[in-house]
Amino acid sequence: MKSNKSLTRQSHFLGTKIRNLRKRNHLTLDDLSSRCVKLAPENAPSVSYLSMIERGKRIPSEEMLEVIAQVFQKNVQWFLDDAPAPDELTPEKGSRGGISGMALEPSFLFSQDILQIAIPEMLSQTGTTGRQFAHLLIRAYQEHHQNHFPDLERAAEEVGQKRMPLYVEDLQEIAEQKGLSIRWFSDLKDQKNLSEDEQTQSMKSMVTSYLQPPSTVYLNKKLKKNSARLKYELAVHIAHCVLHNNDGEKSIMVAGDRAQYDVQKKRPNSSAPSTQLESQDILHAWRDFECSFFAAALLCPKVAFRQLLDRHGYEINIGKVIDVSSSVVMRRMTAVSAYPHWHYFDAYSPGKLKAVYRGNGIPLPWGNMRIVNDPCQHWSVFRMLAANQEGTAAQLSILNDGDIPKIYCCESIKVKDLTDASHVLCAGIELSPAITAQGYDALALVNELKKLCIENGGEAVIPAHIKKVLIAVARILNINWIERGIEEKARLICSRGAVCPRKPGCYSIPKM
Repeated sequence: MKSNKSLTRQSHFLGTKIRNLRKRNHLTLDDLSSRCVKLAPENAPSVSYLSMIERGKRIPSEEMLEVIAQVFQKNVQWFLDDAPAPDELTPEKGSRGGISGMALEPSFLFSQDILQIAIPEMLSQTGTTGRQFAHLLIRAYQEHHQNHFPDLERAAEEVGQKRMPLYVEDLQEIAEQKGLSIRWFSDLKDQKNLSEDEQTQSMKSMVTSYLQPPSTVYLNKKLKKNSARLKYELAVHIAHCVLHNNDGEKSIMVAGDRAQYDVQKKRPNSSAPSTQLESQDILHAWRDFECSFFAAALLCPKVAFRQLLDRHGYEINIGKVIDVSSSVVMRRMTAVSAYPHWHYFDAYSPGKLKAVYRGNGIPLPWGNMRIVNDPCQHWSVFRMLAANQEGTAAQLSILNDGDIPKIYCCESIKVKDLTDASHVLCAGIELSPAITAQGYDALALVNELKKLCIENGGEAVIPAHIKKVLIAVARILNINWIERGIEEKARLICSRGAVCPRKPGCYSIPKM
C-alpha cells in the first residue's frame, strides 16, 4: 500500500483526469458516484466528495481511487502519472471550435488566493494595464461562449420588439419610455457635470456621450452628423438603463483612443497607464461589453439580421440599408452566422487593437494587446492601414496554427472615427472546416497552396482545381467576399517575423 503522503505527491493531475474522463463519458457526478457504489459501496465517494476530488480539494484513498479506476477501466497508475497526454488535461471550448485553454494544474498553485497575489505582479512585470487585462478576461469569456449570449439577445429583442431598422426617433422614444431624458452638448468645458479631468482630455479622444445620474443622457452635437453612431450610442445608454438600472459611475462613451482617455482620467499628469488591477476595472469593462452587445442586438435583431445577411451575401455595405455602422455589421456577423469559425479585429495604426474576437482561434500578430517589433505586414489589417484606398478589400491567407497550416478569408474596410482618426475593421472566417465538410482533404489542399506561395516569394495565383473547391465552399456559405478573395493571389501570413515562412523571410536575422 502506498502511504497517503506518497499518493499526495503523485496526485497533481488526478482531479482533472477524473473530471475529463467523466465528461467524455457523459457522466454526471451522481452517475459516477452511483457506479462506484455499485462496485464497492464501502469505498465509494459521495457526490460532494467527488466534486472536491475533481477540484483538487481532496485526495482519495488508494481504495477509493481503485474503485474509480475500475469504473473507467484504467490502471490506477494512469491517474498518478505526472506527464499525461495534453489532450487529457486541456479544457476545450466545445464543438464550435475556438482557442484551446491550459490546464490549471497542480490545482494548489492555481487557488484563488495564490492567483490574487500572482496576477497583479504579472501585470506589473509585463506592463499590462488593469483595463487591458479586464478586456482579456472578457474576450476569453466571449470566445468561450462563441459570441452567443441568449440572455442579452432576449433582453434587446424585448425592448426593440425585433424591429429592424430602428430609426433615431424610435431609439429616442425607447429611451424616454425607460425614463431617460436627452440633452445635447457642444463643448465639454461648458458642462459642470463632468470633472475637470474629463473636460481636458487629449485631442486623441473625444467624449461623445455620457450618462449623468440618475437618468440624463448627454449627447455630443457632432453625433447629429452621424446617425449610425448616434443610434448606437443611444442603444448603449438604453442598455445601461435596462441591464444595470443606471447604477455605478456615469457611463462615458469615447471616440478615438480610449486608453489615453482612461490614463488622463485617472492620472492627468501621467502618460503611463496604471498596471494596478482594480475590481472596478473588471466590473466596468464587463458592463461596457454587455451594453455594446445589447446595443448591436437591439439595432440588428438576430433572425431579421441573419436573413438580411443571407439576401446580400454577407456584404459589409448592408449597414447602409438599415443605417448602422460597418463595425456593428461585422461584429453581428460573428454572433448570428450559423458558421462558427469567425474572427474580427478593429485596429488603429501602427498596430493597436481596439477590439478583438477570434472564435476560430486565429493567432494574433500583435501580442498581448500591445505593439510588437516584428508583426507580419502581410495581414489584411496591416495592408489596409498602410493603404490609401476606399471601399473594402478581400484577402485569402494561409497561416500556421502551431504546426498546422490553415486557410482564412477576410474582408477589411478602412473607416474614420469622430476624431477623424483612421482605423481598419476586419471580419474573417477559417475555411478549412468548410472544405472538410464538403468531403475534401483540407490539409492537403492548404499544404499545396502554401508550397506554391513559398515558391513564389510569399504569394501565388490560386490554381484552377483549388479555386473550384473554394468557390463551391464560398457559394455554400453564401459569402460574396470569399469569391472576391479567391480572385486575388493567396498570401502567406505569420504571427511574428521570427517565424516567417517566406523565403527569404521578411525580417532579416541579425548576424552574431
